[in-house]
Amino acid sequence: MRTELVSEPGDPARPNEDFASVGLPASGQGGVLVVLDGVTPPRGETGCLHSVPWFTARLGGALTELTVSLPDVPLADALGLAITRTADAHAQTCDLSHPRTPQATAVLARWSPRTVEYLILSDSALLLESPDGTVTPRLDDRLARLPRASLATDALIDTHIRNKEGGFFTAAADPSVATRAVTGALPREEVRALAALTDGATRWVEKFREGDWADCFRFLRKEGARELVGRVRALERADAEERTYLGRSKTHDDATVVYVEW
Repeated sequence: MRTELVSEPGDPARPNEDFASVGLPASGQGGVLVVLDGVTPPRGETGCLHSVPWFTARLGGALTELTVSLPDVPLADALGLAITRTADAHAQTCDLSHPRTPQATAVLARWSPRTVEYLILSDSALLLESPDGTVTPRLDDRLARLPRASLATDALIDTHIRNKEGGFFTAAADPSVATRAVTGALPREEVRALAALTDGATRWVEKFREGDWADCFRFLRKEGARELVGRVRALERADAEERTYLGRSKTHDDATVVYVEW
């Protein structure tokens, strides 16, 4: 089995808010990957004493442990358990009902000799490659499908969009959000490799249009995860002044790529 994991902060002077792990059970019969992209809150109150990296480290650590140690528990249930465990760690000190309480997008994948299970919540991506080379993206595109007017202000997002019916969902303090995730399973023989990318890395496709998802996967397989992130950084620097592709987005975002091949 070949695995690669690269996670790079958008700004070296700021903590990386992403989390990534690969867990391989001692039995050697499968594995899991966990990728979280912490949501950077707008300036102002969040109701929480803790940082986004604090939150993603604890949620990611809980997910890694639970998805490995409870192989028969569905991924959505494992996410709900991990959210509850993380919320319990700061419920006594923080207002977890605040709409800007620390939160994250999530990609989970777990493979056994029989199946490959997956879960996606919000705008990170999972790419699955079949033995014939076909690449299939598994996405939660609810955020991308929202009218731009509905995202015009932070107050509007807080009140009507984030973790609301008709909006988009992230892992925060409410474990029921796990039921909103995109989930599925495939026979193991139908998948020979997979990759999880936070939106700082999916810019290769979604912002800079270097190719489609299949092109991105082929680049990743051939050049490696570090080269994919490096290419995104080069494209960001080239567009930093004109902002033809970046628009009003931050110039650099935390970028994480996990690649697994068997």
